[in-house]
Amino acid sequence: MLNDDKIRAVLVDDEELARKLVREYLSDYPQVEIVAECSSGREAVKRVNALRPDLLFLDIQMPELNGFQVLERLERIPCVIFSTAYDQYAIKAFEVNALDYLLKPYDRERFDEAMQRAFERLRSRQPAENLVALLQALQAERDAPHRFWVRTAGCLKPLKPEAIDWIEAMDDYACLHVGPERHLVSQTMKELEAKLDPRTFMRIHRSTIVNLDRIKEVRPVGDGSFRVFLKDGTRLSLSRSQAKKLKKYIV
Repeated sequence: MLNDDKIRAVLVDDEELARKLVREYLSDYPQVEIVAECSSGREAVKRVNALRPDLLFLDIQMPELNGFQVLERLERIPCVIFSTAYDQYAIKAFEVNALDYLLKPYDRERFDEAMQRAFERLRSRQPAENLVALLQALQAERDAPHRFWVRTAGCLKPLKPEAIDWIEAMDDYACLHVGPERHLVSQTMKELEAKLDPRTFMRIHRSTIVNLDRIKEVRPVGDGSFRVFLKDGTRLSLSRSQAKKLKKYIV
């Protein structure tokens, strides 16, 4: 690579402004040709497998399929530059596996550094080795939710689990209720239930997980079921089966 041929690149990010920024920065690299742009993980899998680019700019947090899931579905792994809002602990996994990252928000200088690393890999024809180890390390970080990353006013902001009042199922997504705010995350209730601390969070219904510290009281409603009242006045249904589990918290 890096002879007289163009470096073929694909941009993957669900935010148009993020793709626009990469396009702008790449305008200083005439040897790079953008062959496709994708706004979702599913689209990215199809286009990357069909086009087989040399370089892939890949956002991590996207609906339907995130960046990790996209990589797992690719027939061939190109040189990858991730866009990520993960903290330094997770970023080390990128560094030791010779893949690069752009920590949002990033500037042109940081972008240029990532491009130089990409050029070095393309010159040496270094394969995307240790990809499995990379994905496992990042999966481990995701499975221990020290924080969630949520979109607010076009930005990604950290949200600690203990700030969540309750969680509502929405098909393959979940809505995090934090005071008056609502944040949609691309995880199922089953996934969240497995990750959250069971000493603080409990699934009280097939569509509801509640922060136990937010409960004001639980009342029977006459048909054998119950209502959970939160301190902010929110009313939630408590299934009969889960009511039995809740009793273990009663002293």
